[in-house]
Amino acid sequence: MKISTKGRYGLTIMIELAKHNGDGPLSLKAIARNNDLSEHYLEQLATPLRNAGLIKSIRGAYGGYILAKEPKDIKAGDIIRVLEGPITPVEGIEDEDPAKQALWLRIRDAVKEVLDTTTLEDLVHHENDQVQEAYMFYI
Repeated sequence: MKISTKGRYGLTIMIELAKHNGDGPLSLKAIARNNDLSEHYLEQLATPLRNAGLIKSIRGAYGGYILAKEPKDIKAGDIIRVLEGPITPVEGIEDEDPAKQALWLRIRDAVKEVLDTTTLEDLVHHENDQVQEAYMFYI
């Protein structure tokens, strides 16, 4: 299964909103600038996220977007399904012979397990816990 830029950038939007949760609305312009992404493309992704009830838009001079739920209540799988569709490693699993079908189903279930047990809160904390260490070479 390959996650497209829709899924990757959609996760970026959601992680940025989770980082600023409770600080007021965040503009897509700021998210685009901070992540070196196209604001126009992010606008296209915000609509399905809003329609799915994952984010809310705030109008006005200081408007932007906020999460519709707490970061702990939004799973990575929710975001990926909205932007990418059903999680499946191959099309037409039901047409495969039983041995291959069992493999594809195990792969699908493993991917679903990771996506459905990883919250935005987990992703924000994971990013904050990352420590950049310089490489040390010994001769």
